Formats: sequence, structure tokens, C-alpha cells
Amino acid sequence: MRVNKKYSCLPAEEKGIHIINIRAIEDIGYDQHESTLLNSLSKNPDADCKYGLYFRDGKRKVDYILVYHYKKSSAGRTLTRRVHHNDSSARSTKQDQPLPGKGVQLEMGESEPHVDYHEDDKRFRREEYEGNLVEAGLELERDEDTKIHGVGFVKIHAPWNVLCREAEFLKLKMPTKKMYQINQTHGLLKKINSVIQKITEPIQPKVAEHKPQTVKRLSYPFSREKQHLFDLSDRDSFFDSKTRSTIVYEILKRTTCTKAKYSMGITSLLANGVYSAAYPLHDGDYEGENVEPNDRKLLCEEWASYGVFYKYQPIDLVRKYFGEKIGLYFAWLGVYTQMLIPASIVGIIVFLYGCATVDENIPSMEMCDQRNNITMCPLCDRTCSYWKMSSACATARASHLFDNPATVFFSVFMALWAATFMEHWKRKQMRLNYRWDLTGFEEEEDHPRAEYEAKVLEKSLRKEHKHKETDKEKLTWKDRFPAYLTNFVGIIFMVGLTFAIVFGVIIYRISTAAALAISSTPSGRSSVRVTVTATAVIINLVVIIILDEVYGCIARWLTQIEVPKTDKNFEERLIFKAFLLKFVNAYTPIFYVAFFKGRFVGRPGDYVYIFHSFRMEECAPGGCLMELCIQLSIIMLGKQLIQNNLFEIGIPKMKKFIRYMKLKRRRSLDHEEHMKKKQRYEVDYNLEPFAGLTPEYMEMIIQFGFVTLFVASFPLAPLFALLNNIIEIRLDAKKFVTELRRPVAVRAKDIGIWYNILRGIGKLAVIINAFVISFTSDFIPRLVYLYMYSENGTMHGFVNHTLSSFNVSDFQAGTAPNDPMDLGYEVQICRYKDYREPPWSENKYDISKDFWAVLAARLAFVIVFQNLVMFMSDFVDWIIPDIPKDISQQIHKEKVLMVEVFMREEQGKLQMLETWKDKDKKKGENCNNHSPRLSRSHSGSLSSCHSYPLDV
Repeated sequence: MRVNKKYSCLPAEEKGIHIINIRAIEDIGYDQHESTLLNSLSKNPDADCKYGLYFRDGKRKVDYILVYHYKKSSAGRTLTRRVHHNDSSARSTKQDQPLPGKGVQLEMGESEPHVDYHEDDKRFRREEYEGNLVEAGLELERDEDTKIHGVGFVKIHAPWNVLCREAEFLKLKMPTKKMYQINQTHGLLKKINSVIQKITEPIQPKVAEHKPQTVKRLSYPFSREKQHLFDLSDRDSFFDSKTRSTIVYEILKRTTCTKAKYSMGITSLLANGVYSAAYPLHDGDYEGENVEPNDRKLLCEEWASYGVFYKYQPIDLVRKYFGEKIGLYFAWLGVYTQMLIPASIVGIIVFLYGCATVDENIPSMEMCDQRNNITMCPLCDRTCSYWKMSSACATARASHLFDNPATVFFSVFMALWAATFMEHWKRKQMRLNYRWDLTGFEEEEDHPRAEYEAKVLEKSLRKEHKHKETDKEKLTWKDRFPAYLTNFVGIIFMVGLTFAIVFGVIIYRISTAAALAISSTPSGRSSVRVTVTATAVIINLVVIIILDEVYGCIARWLTQIEVPKTDKNFEERLIFKAFLLKFVNAYTPIFYVAFFKGRFVGRPGDYVYIFHSFRMEECAPGGCLMELCIQLSIIMLGKQLIQNNLFEIGIPKMKKFIRYMKLKRRRSLDHEEHMKKKQRYEVDYNLEPFAGLTPEYMEMIIQFGFVTLFVASFPLAPLFALLNNIIEIRLDAKKFVTELRRPVAVRAKDIGIWYNILRGIGKLAVIINAFVISFTSDFIPRLVYLYMYSENGTMHGFVNHTLSSFNVSDFQAGTAPNDPMDLGYEVQICRYKDYREPPWSENKYDISKDFWAVLAARLAFVIVFQNLVMFMSDFVDWIIPDIPKDISQQIHKEKVLMVEVFMREEQGKLQMLETWKDKDKKKGENCNNHSPRLSRSHSGSLSSCHSYPLDV
């Protein structure tokens, strides 16, 4: 914004004239009564501009908003300050004028109020930046007469010529006049599709963009030279609001402010507080009486409502309103949720199979049979006594619900499901790219971030100080080495902290189990394992939720000190760090139960101790799989319920309430101002700023890990994920439509680095499930016993085969039970779960041959399972083409049609030139065929014949 010379940034003393006095002189001739009369006769200007959606003239649409804070002069309250910038008034601004009768006018010679040079510097930067925006072709309008005290708004409008110029620069594909028929299915497929459409009609959103299309407009990158190709009958709607805001944002990033010897774009100005916010406007209100129809209201009714949870998402309308990047996120979330339906059904079938066969499971029946009279060794030193295996009957029966042959099939199924899901998403992504005209789109390098520019400036200033002439500076690995070192040390420390917390929970479990074992009541002693497991998992859950928030902030700080050059680099590095820390935080307790608990216990008489006092905890007689199931289910459900839902609902509402209370405290108590309806940009300013899609993707990726990594221990995980996602889609939709400022639309043709993370989790899931089945469950020991040791080919005797014997006289001093007669009889031999030689053997308590046979079978299963499932997954990946056949045909058809359009255009030009040449020749021949006399007498006509081509 170019400022008039008399309001330049020089101090008043240097000009020999006082700024305040000039304002007083300009106020001469102000007629209050005339102004009041005109205001009373004029109609409401806010209604003309649709309450902030348009400029004050009611014609120019507001495409973007810049917000800044200012301090009003203490000399008196200022008038409405609405400064217009357009072609005719681009180089002048209306200054604030004191209201007549309010405040005391400063006379000549009075002292000037205290000047805040920091605020003045911000104001001068804004003025220069806005002036550069005007030079770039944008039109601006300022509004400081708002209900938000001390906050000013700059409304930005992009005229038609600017939109055309920037659309050509950005290579935006726009629809042309040419329309073509989309290939339709024929025969049986057509009938099947029509039946499916009729069946699914009730669950389709009532949105025009969602209806199946039979024709499509040919799209081509916009060009001002080829405007005749595009349908420009309605220029106001040719560029929609999403495209207009994207174009303006690109200009804002490209335009610089060169105050203080360094370049500043909009990102730098926001970072330095010159502007407090920058955002595009929502299309209007989404609720209330007499609300005009708009896309936001339609999205709220057909998408962001819990009452339409059963309907498909209007993805095309989401893309139209929020842009391709957000549209792809919700499309991916919808595909993921749909794919969870078959996984949930199979998981329920596996669980029901376990319930149906629990009474036929011979190992659990043997454990529950009290006639076996198996006496087990104590679970802790001194305070714990001997116990009967039949007391763990309930745990053994519950373990069979998840540890049965069907879980192996389910693990294979889920590995193939993950591969199918990834392929299905790639095909869906290609369909969306075709529908959204993103084929051939390549992301260009983004503008440097504000922090990067500041670091480069700092480096260049240091070199200038040393009198070194350098080319354009950039940050090298040497400049970033301290940040890299801090990142490495910080991540190692955070991972170590997670391990330390898990270790602390282990100590809690051991000490609590020993304390509860002293309980005098039999019921207290019998429920020790359940109590310890449940409380430890709840502690883990609370710690995981707290550390998730802490690790998110630390990951952002570590990424900021690296100073990545572009926003894309920043986002990718942030995602990597946040995912690494949150993955370790969420899955470390589960990894411990699955692969480490009960593996390093030792044996009676030679146990492994922590700090020489705490004995390592053992798995239950039925194995650790049941405990793993409890751990996984509580952490997964707790994270989804508390972190993903309550936090997402509660925290934004709390922030909104705090902002509302602050604004209410700062707001003037003037009744007229209080009753005035807010402008659209004031309402949107009170909304929560958009913080990116990283948190949304992150919670879904962690959930995807819960569904795939340990699915062998919890077949109901897909079902709970499906129920959560049905709510999550509508919750996120409601947040985007009603709680957040409208984000800037960003073009993207894929989900970026998240796809690679998903593929990595899918590959890791195969390995982890192979180890869970072979080492955590009893599936392999049962197979080994059935085919190698069973006398009658059944599972009878399996429990006794897995138990080793121990002579109680071999206890170490001070570790034997204090009450050896607790069971009512003296115990000579107790049993423990392990493959070891009996006490009457020559090599007593050594590892037996059975152990090595089972270990070999386990390792063989891991190798076979992993390679087989990996091969099947790669086969699914290979057999399903990434691009659907009909889409590849349509893309090829578009190219052919575009070539035909240009060929016809060229042929038309050639025909027109040939026509003109033929006319020229005919005229020349007609003139030459005249007689000399006629030629002399009609010299004027002859000259006119020769002048014809010139006229053409």
C-alpha cells in the first residue's frame, strides 16, 4: 500500500510539520449533521456486501483475508477506517479522522503522544507489502470498524486479468467447451451396476457432484492465448472460490516486503507478527434461519452430521470446497473404513469359532480338571505359596478364544487384506486423479520457509560483516550439524525414556503382585494376576496419551531447529520424527508382553532377579497371549476413545471458548456495536486455525498398526477400528466445516509419505504376526506334540508334556514359601512351565531335547509363514493393475481428443488464410481483365481493387 508523502515513515520533526496538526487541518469542513442524515437514508451496507463476503460495493468477491493487530490513538476514538485499493486509488490511503465532539483536538505546539516504534515498524511493513500486492494486480479494502477491538482486516480481491495470469503460471487445468462421452459398461456388467446403484441409492449423499456422470468436459492447462477453448460464458463462476483463494495465496507468498534490508513474504510477516492471521473465507453460514444455500451448508447437512453416518462421503464436493489434499485424506479414510468391513466380519467369525470350540479344547479341559491334582511352583519368593493349576481354569478357557487354529488363518488373511487395501487405494487414487484433472500434475518446488530465509539472512550478514563477497547463500550440512546432533541425541533420549517407563511399569507389576500375594483373603490371592494386569495396562495407557502429546511437540521443535527449506521438506521430516516417537511409545508395552515377558525368568532355584530383589514375572499357565490381548484392547480402545475423540471434540471447543471470553473482555460495551451482526471474516477469525493433516493421518496410521501388527492376538481389532472410524469421519468433517478456518486449497495427486509408511507397516505386520503365532501362542508346541509325542494322535497329555518338575529341596536359601502347608499337604515335587530335565535325571534342570525340537519348529514356521505370505502379498500387488483399465482408456481418449481439437484449430486457420489468398487473386484477375479505356476512366476502381487486400 503506497502511502501519501505526508504520512511517510520519517519522524515529524524532520519534516518541520506535525502529523497530528495536519489531521486537524484536514478535519475542517466536516459536517456532522449532514453525515448523520446521509447515514440514516442509506440502506445497510453490510447487507449489500453479504456481511463480509464482498467488498463494500457488493460486486467484488473477497478472496482472502489478512488480519493484523493495531493500537488506537489515545487522542480519541477513530472513525470507520475502510481503505479501498483499486486501479484508480492505488497510491493513496484515507487516514483516521477523529469523531467531532469526542476527544480534544491537539493544537499547535502540544506534545505528540508516545510513539511505539515497534508498532510503527509493523505498520510500515504492512503498507509496503500491501502496496506491492496492489502493484501485482490485487485489489484491497481495509476494515478496522469491527466488533473485535484492536483487530484490523484487509480484504483481498483478485480481478479477472490476475486470475487468468496466475492460472496460466500455475498451469491449472480448466474445463474446455469440448465435451465427450465417458465409456460405459455393456451387457451383464451394466445390469449389475444398475442394480447396485438402485440398492445403494439410500446411502448416497444428495449432492449434485456425487451423481454418476456420463459426459465429461475436456480439461486443458489454462492459457490466455487460447481463451476461446474455454467456456467463459460465466466468468464469476469459472474460477471457484477454492481456486481463487489458491491463486491469491500464491501471490501472497511470492510478493515480498524489503524493509530492514531483507525480503519478507507472507510467511515471514506472519511469523514476525506483522500480520496475525491469513485465511480464505468460508462460503457463508451453515446454520440458522434464512441462510442462503452454499457449499458449506450442503457439506454440513450431507457430510458433517452424525445422522448421515451410513452414507457415502461427497468426496467431489469436499475437494471442490477444501482442495485436493484434504479431499484425498477423506477419500483414503473412506476406503480404509470400507475395507475394514470384510476384516471385521472375518474377525468376528474367528472369535465366534473360538467361543464355539472352547468346550472341546482338550488342553484347557485338562487344566480345569481338578482330578489331575497338578501342584505348581510359587509365583514369587517366600510370600507366595504352592497353587493348583485348576485355579487358572478361567484364564485357560479365555486364552482359547484368541489362541486357536483360526487365528493363524486370520493372520494370513489380514496380511493379504493389507496388500489388497493398498492396491485398492492406488486404483481409487488414479480414479480421483482422472476425475479431478490431476493426470500429469507434478508438484513444483515450494517457496522457502520464513525460518529458512531468516537463517540464510543471518549467515549472509555474518559474511558481510567479515567483508566477504559471496553468491546467494544457502544452508549446508555444516550449518545444520548442531541441529542434526540435537535431533539424534533427542530421539535416542526419548526412546530411552519410553523404555524406562515400560521398565518402571514392570517393576510396579512385580512389586504389586508380591504385595497382593500376602493378602489374607483367598479371593485377593486368586485375583492377583487380573488386578496387576488391568492396573498396569491403565498406567501404560495414561502414560502413552501424555507422552503422545509431549512427543508431538518435541518432534515439531526438533524439525524446526533443522530449518528445512520448504514446507514439504518440513512436513516430511516432522512426520518421520513424530511417527517414530509415537510408534515406539504406543507399541513398546505391547512388544514387551508379546516377546519378552516370561522369556528370561529362569527356573525354580535359579530365578533371574532385577536389582537382586525383584523376580522377573512369568506368563500365565495358558500363555501370554491372553495378557497380550488385554493389553492391546485396552490401549487401542483407550487411545481411540480418549485421545482421538474426546480430545478432538473437547480441546477445540475449550480453545474456542477461551478465545470467545478474551474477545468478550476486550469488546466495547457500546450497545449499537454489540447488536451489530458480525462480518464473515470476523466470524472466521474466531475459529481455530488449520494446523495441517499430520495429526489426522497419524492417529489413523497408529490405528492401522493396531489392526495389522498384533491381529493374531486380538481378532476383534478391525471391528473396533471400524466403529471408531465411522465416528471419526463425521467428527473430522464437523471439525473442518464448523470449527476450523477454511484452509488454503493445496493440489496433490497422492497422500505422500504416508503411503510408504503404510506399506512398511504392512510388511512389518507379516513378520510380527509370524513371531506372535510361533513364540507367543502355543500353536507350534501343540503341533509338535500332536505329530511327535502324542501316543494316540490327540492332544491328551499336552499340558503335562509342557510342564517340568522341580524338587522343593533344591530351593535357594530364603526363597522357599513361608507356608509350605498352605494346600493342606506337604509338597515334594512342584511343576513349572518349561522344557527341562527332571530332578531325577543325571543332567537335572538342563534344557531338554523337546525344547530344541519346539524351537526348531518355531523358527521354521516363521521362515515359511513370512516367505509364503510375502509372496502372496506381492502376487496380489502384481496381479492387480495400479491403473484401472477404463481410466487408462479415458486418459488416452482425452489425449487423442485434445490433439484433434488443436488439429481442427490449425486446419481452420489454414483454410481461412487460403480463403483470403483466393479472394486476393480473384480481385487481382478481375482488375487486370478490364480494357485500357475502362482502366483509365475507372482508375479509382482499379486502385480500390489493389487496396482490397490491405483492407482485409
